[in-house]
Amino acid sequence: MKNIFIINGAHTFAHSGGKFNKTLFNNSMSYFKTLNYNVKTTEVGSNYDAKNEVEKFKWADIIIYHTPIWWFQIPFGFKKYLDVVFTEGHQNGIYKSDGRSRNNPEINYGTGGLMHGKKYILTTSWNAPKTAFTLKDEFFNETSVDDGAMFGFHKMNAFTGMKPLGSYHFHDIEKNANVPLEIDNYNNFLDTIFKK
Repeated sequence: MKNIFIINGAHTFAHSGGKFNKTLFNNSMSYFKTLNYNVKTTEVGSNYDAKNEVEKFKWADIIIYHTPIWWFQIPFGFKKYLDVVFTEGHQNGIYKSDGRSRNNPEINYGTGGLMHGKKYILTTSWNAPKTAFTLKDEFFNETSVDDGAMFGFHKMNAFTGMKPLGSYHFHDIEKNANVPLEIDNYNNFLDTIFKK
């Protein structure tokens, strides 16, 4: 697992400048280059070619997604990127079909992915504090990011055949971020995976 593809899902819109995710993206590039990994990158706020992006997914052993959360979902530019690139990857390295057969269409949905053996890491950044997910009677009803808002994102990756290496969520970033501490904590998280 020496090929890392890092995606910055942030882009500029309204009052969001994407600064935190840009910092995180740059940190990830430096982290993996220090470990002598081969690194390719994409920032969805910049121009990209769908065919080239498919090749990056095919090349990578590990994909790292960095995304802010806007209105409880990924930004619209990141969603467009995934729609365009994964569609381009149909029968070309990302997925073959939905996995079902016409003989028995009730079973095997989600088993037609072509990226088996690949792993991914998801990071998200929220304005919401962590307690909004963990405390009784708070907004997310004690439902985690991964089991709630990002459930579909994880299923999307499972559909392609990928498996999670882990996820890391940054909370209260808009109002109370201590960015150096957040980056240190994220690097410690990466250490638990890549410096075992």
